[in-house]
Amino acid sequence: MLIVLTMLTTVGMTVVLPVLPFVVLQYVSNEGDLAVWVGVLEAVNGLCAFLVAPFLGRLSDRFGRRPVIVVAAFGAAVGMTLFGIGGALWVLLLARVIQGATAGDLPALFAYLADITPPHKRAQRFGILGALSGIGTMIGPAVGGLLAAISIDLPVFATAGVSFVIAVLAVFLLPESLRPENRIASIALRDLHPLAVLRDAFGRPELRGLMIGFGLLALPFGFFVNNFGVLAFDTIHWGPTAIGMLIAAVGIIDIIVQGVLLGILLPRLGERAVIVAGIVAQIVGLSALAVVASVLAQPWVFVLGALMLAAGQGASQAAMDGAMSNAVGDDEQGWLGGATQSLNAAMSAVAPVVAGVLYAAVAPSAPYWLGAALMVVAVIVVSRARIVDAAHRS
Repeated sequence: MLIVLTMLTTVGMTVVLPVLPFVVLQYVSNEGDLAVWVGVLEAVNGLCAFLVAPFLGRLSDRFGRRPVIVVAAFGAAVGMTLFGIGGALWVLLLARVIQGATAGDLPALFAYLADITPPHKRAQRFGILGALSGIGTMIGPAVGGLLAAISIDLPVFATAGVSFVIAVLAVFLLPESLRPENRIASIALRDLHPLAVLRDAFGRPELRGLMIGFGLLALPFGFFVNNFGVLAFDTIHWGPTAIGMLIAAVGIIDIIVQGVLLGILLPRLGERAVIVAGIVAQIVGLSALAVVASVLAQPWVFVLGALMLAAGQGASQAAMDGAMSNAVGDDEQGWLGGATQSLNAAMSAVAPVVAGVLYAAVAPSAPYWLGAALMVVAVIVVSRARIVDAAHRS
């Protein structure tokens, strides 16, 4: 059931990606403001997720993973239904608020996997979960692009439908993974404050370097996720169907890297080397996208950059998730999920605005050059980070 829910979650998240800029375009009077408004909508979503992630994470440590998965799925269904109804920009903003305030599905799924996996196998299992997400990422955008040919709003309603199915399946078929003896007795108010949770996470030597690296990777990838549709539209004149096919190709890359290559590379190279190699691949990908945005607007360069970025992100993220999971106790997996989700949400709130402003006010290539520079810093940080030996927790 975990396999089914993971795939459906990523299908639901990615069906809408090819059409998001085009849905927003219906309510923007000046086409030049499109990048900014797409950024604002995603920033609002990220801000809400940042505020509630610690609560949802700790809630899953207290009552189990399943309730959080159910709440998140129902929230996504309501938010995307409202987004599809639309009618004005404020309605789209409200929809993103609802979805952001209930965004706890993927962190809860990863905590679920940590509950049922021994520490020394977590990085590889997270890679498998990432590969399953890749299958969803392959299916979702392709379906979204095809549905967009019928109606630009149809993929949005399809996302809402998928989220509702996830909620129903979780209620009736998903067993709880967190055993009663591993649950916390109560939730402290400090554990609900996102800044306090992040302060605690960054205060732990075994997490500090990985958390800094996580943030440095999340921001540039956020630039890409929230801006690549606009970049494709402006530079190589792609529509939603072509964008959907590219995201499907990204899903295939995720399957190969996380489902196959990680199982070979992790035992031989270790988590640190895999993380660093993945970051280097992302630097190459972001640089290629910057070239597309500035001097060589060719589809093959755009595709190459996007696939390199996806391959590197898949490898580095799975290895980093495993390393961080091994650094905390079994009763802290939800807390860790809340901390990383909160940090990721903070980057998701900042990234769209920064990318939109840089793209519109400085140069279309600016977000990608900045992202590449931040990832160079990430290589240095991760190379020096403390990483817990998983064998000591087996």
